Amino acid sequence: MTSIRDRLPEVRGSYTPNDPMARHTWFGVGGPAEILFSPLDTADLAEFLAACPSNIPLFAVGAGSNLLVRDGGVSGVVIKLSTHMKAIRHEGTRIIAETGASDADVARYAQKAGIGGLEFLIGIPGTIGGGLRMNAGAYGSEFKDVTVVAHGIDRIGEPFSATPAAMGMAYRHSEAPADWIFTIAELQGQTDDPAAIKARMKAIVASRGDAQPRGVRTGGSTFANPDGSKAWQEIDKAGCRGLSIGGAQVSEKHCNFLINTGTATAKDIETLGETVRDRVLAGGGPPLRWEIHRVGRNQNEGAPE
Repeated sequence: MTSIRDRLPEVRGSYTPNDPMARHTWFGVGGPAEILFSPLDTADLAEFLAACPSNIPLFAVGAGSNLLVRDGGVSGVVIKLSTHMKAIRHEGTRIIAETGASDADVARYAQKAGIGGLEFLIGIPGTIGGGLRMNAGAYGSEFKDVTVVAHGIDRIGEPFSATPAAMGMAYRHSEAPADWIFTIAELQGQTDDPAAIKARMKAIVASRGDAQPRGVRTGGSTFANPDGSKAWQEIDKAGCRGLSIGGAQVSEKHCNFLINTGTATAKDIETLGETVRDRVLAGGGPPLRWEIHRVGRNQNEGAPE
């Protein structure tokens, strides 16, 4: 029987078979990727996509901060962009960042370059690619506010460029095709004093530390805020603060965060999230939409999704 590796093109980056996704997600849970591919650069990724058989499932990840991989793993190829594709540069007040770069690194680069308006990125876990995909935001700003254009490669290896409007970017959402893989973002800032930018970033970091759990395994905000309310308030009203299932727990500090206390499985975390959603609805609250992306299959199921 031919293995999936035998059907993949040669690359300049690396392939790792059966790579545990627990190593690549902030939750620290999840079964293996059938193949993990770390492209060396954009050209390597484009050549891979052009030659990869169309019936092999692909899924791109960055830092894995907003991701829950189920315990049975992920079939096909998981493309990890943050291993190599994380260069950052600027032209005037425009930042040009590869999408494997972390949001925090882009914020720090902009500060040193005297480019303001991107400070909010210091408060967002994850990478630029993930931020584009979900229009991530924090502290009153979001990706669509600063993105001029995003570049990438589609499933057949063809390049694309798209503006926030073309991608239908809205609150924690974009309508970009699922098979688009973002490679570069052009982000617009403005000239500012590096010391003033640094002070604002310091305030954001302090605020985040005061309000959010630190030093624990979590995937960031679990649910998007419903219209006219805050997800954490709805969760708190439903009596879910501190609720636990297996090794997963609703954070006591900020109840829109789920925590792996050390022994959680992906099933524990997902079951806890669904229990929270059910309790909020049962108490007359609004339906909560998962902000964390869930992929793969449960343990002992058939082929992964």
